[in-house]
Amino acid sequence: MLWSKAFCRYPVLVLSLWFCVEAVPIAVDKTKVETPEQKLEAPQSVDTGLHYDRYLREVIDFLEKDQHFREKLHNTDMEDIKQGKLAKELDFVGHHVRTKLDELKRQEVNRLRTLIKAKQDVEGGHEMNHKALLMQFEYMNHMNPHTFEVEDLDKLIKSATSDLENYDKDRHEEFKRYEMMKEHKRKEHLKNLDEEQRKDEEQHYEELRKKHANHPKINHPGSQDQLKEVWKESDGLDPDDFDPKTFFKLHDTNGDGYIDQQELEALFTKELEKMYSPNLEEDDMTEMEEERLRMREHVMNEVDTNKDRLVSMDEFLMSTNKKEFQEPDSWETLEQAPAYTDEEMKLFEEQLAQEESNLNQKNVELQKQKEELERQQEQLNAQKAELQQAVEQMQIIKFEKANAAVEVKDGATVAVPPGGQALPVLPGDSQPLPPSHQQELPAHS
Repeated sequence: MLWSKAFCRYPVLVLSLWFCVEAVPIAVDKTKVETPEQKLEAPQSVDTGLHYDRYLREVIDFLEKDQHFREKLHNTDMEDIKQGKLAKELDFVGHHVRTKLDELKRQEVNRLRTLIKAKQDVEGGHEMNHKALLMQFEYMNHMNPHTFEVEDLDKLIKSATSDLENYDKDRHEEFKRYEMMKEHKRKEHLKNLDEEQRKDEEQHYEELRKKHANHPKINHPGSQDQLKEVWKESDGLDPDDFDPKTFFKLHDTNGDGYIDQQELEALFTKELEKMYSPNLEEDDMTEMEEERLRMREHVMNEVDTNKDRLVSMDEFLMSTNKKEFQEPDSWETLEQAPAYTDEEMKLFEEQLAQEESNLNQKNVELQKQKEELERQQEQLNAQKAELQQAVEQMQIIKFEKANAAVEVKDGATVAVPPGGQALPVLPGDSQPLPPSHQQELPAHS
C-alpha cells in the first residue's frame, strides 16, 4: 500500500498511469460493496511511453526503500516537487541506496552510448560528438556519468513531469495528422476513379458517416446520467440506489483512495461502445481512443480541483453536488467537433505536396547518380576488355618466340629457331644436330 500511495502522490508516477490506451472492463461484486481490510499488492506498472521509463521506475523504486525519503515523498506537494525541493532530500538517503543509484546511472549512460553507437553504425560510421549527443537527454547530468547526485534527481523529476504533461497534447497532434492523412488518401483515391465510380464511392462514404452518427444518446462524461449507467450496466446495481461514495470505492480498483486516469478512462467504456465497434466498417477504433482521451481530459478539468491529475474522494463528492453533474450540457462527439479545420487541411496538403516534390527531386538526383555510375562502369568494362585483349596478344607473341616452327626440308625434319636457319632432326629424335655434325650424316631415301 505504501508503494501505491507514493505512486499516486509522486507526480511522475501519477502521470505514468494516465496513458493506458485500452481501458480494461471493471470486474466488481454486483450485489454489494465491501471495503477491503487487507493490504493490496502494488498495482501493476503501466509503461509511461517515455524512452527512459525503465530508468525512471528503477530510481523511484530504490528511493522508496529509504524511510526518510519515503516520508518526505508523502508529505511534499506537487509544486514543491516541481521546484526541486524533494530532490534535495537525496543528500539524506542511506549509503546503500546512493550506491545503487550510482550503478543505475552508469547503466543508463552506457545504454545511451550504445544507442548512439548504433545510430552511428546505421548512418555510415561518421565521427560523432558523443558528449554533444548525450546532452540531448536532459533527464540526467552528463558531466558526471559516474554518480547519481541531487542534480540528477532534479533533472529526472522535471523532465519526466514536463514530458508527461505534454503527452496528451502530442497525442492530439498525432490524431489530427492521422485524420488529415486519412482524408487526403480518400481524395487521392477518388482522383483515380472515373465519374461513375467516383459518384458511387462518395455515396458509400456518406452512408458510412450517417451509420456512424446514428447511435444512442451519449451521456455527458462524468455526469450523473453517465455514472448511473455504469452503476447499472457494469456494476449490476439499481440506478435508484446510486450512491456516489459507494461508486467511488467500486471504481478505485487498486484501493489507494484515488481514481487515477486509467481507472477514470475505464468508466467511459459503455459510452464508447454506443459509438464504436471493431466489426463495423464505419467505425474507426483510433477515433474511439481519441474520444476516450477527450472524455478523460474533460472530467479531469471539471473534477480535479488541485490539478494533481488524480480524483480524490472529496473532489469526487464535491463534483456530484454541482448543477453540471445533474443537468449537464449535451456532449459534442468527434463527428460534431472535427479534429482539424479547412485551413489546417489546406496547409497539410501543401506540406505533403512539398514533401512529395522534394522526394521526386531526390529521386531525379539519385537517378542521375545511377546513370553516371552505370556510364563509369561501362567505361571501366571497356578498358578492362582492351587490357585483356592486349594481355592475350602479348601472350601469343611470347609463345611464338619461345617455340620454333618445325619444317621438312630435302627429306629431313628440321627445326627453325626464331631468326635462324633450319636445323636437321634425326628420325625419332626431337633434338636437331649441331652444325658441326650435319655434313657427316647420310641422306635418307
